[in-house]
Amino acid sequence: MNDSVLSRRKLIGVCLQFPNSYEDYPFDDDNWTVIRHRSNKKIFAWIYEREGKLHINLKCEPMKADFWRNVYTSVTPGFHMNKVHWNTVTIGGDVPHDELVSMIADSHSLTKGK
Repeated sequence: MNDSVLSRRKLIGVCLQFPNSYEDYPFDDDNWTVIRHRSNKKIFAWIYEREGKLHINLKCEPMKADFWRNVYTSVTPGFHMNKVHWNTVTIGGDVPHDELVSMIADSHSLTKGK
């Protein structure tokens, strides 16, 4: 799948493939979709549109966060998030689909708890 055609709905679908996850809209602004763990309610993906582009915020280990930012121009410090532990990925940029799924998997794993 080419990320340039990855819609919000398809991106949500990718996130929902991870075990025990669900979609939530915790704000009055429907622009923000979060994907949470059922067990602890922690968020592992923040999906939103800004400046006409689709974005996803994902939790990362600090060294991996820096690595992804150096490898891909469409990965930046987390928008409205802790810049050490969260990255923002602009969908349709230079991150291949498989890498994006790997980043989502990492975020899911880091937030699932014990």
